[in-house]
Amino acid sequence: MQSWLFLTLAIIAEVVATSALKSSEGFSRLAPTAVVIIGYVVAFYFLALAIKVIPVGIAYAVWAGLGIVLISLIGWLVFQQKLDAPAIIGMAMILSGVMVINLFSNTSAH
Repeated sequence: MQSWLFLTLAIIAEVVATSALKSSEGFSRLAPTAVVIIGYVVAFYFLALAIKVIPVGIAYAVWAGLGIVLISLIGWLVFQQKLDAPAIIGMAMILSGVMVINLFSNTSAH
């Protein structure tokens, strides 16, 4: 169970870092750039801890899937980026895939 907490922390740190990446304006702004660097270091540290127990393919699928959805929502809410119907349908499919992996796959470590 602790490994899933580590993966959750990794995803949160990655989402924070990626959100700050947009705000860094090509690494020209110091504070957002620092958040990017620290966020990615924290994200990969916790991902490394998570994959000690969770199979790497499963961990990466969850990381990528949830990261895509969360970053898209932040882009929509914070940066006023539009999400059209195909984007929303695609993200729903990604979330469905992550749920299938976690609920039904025997390769997922619980």
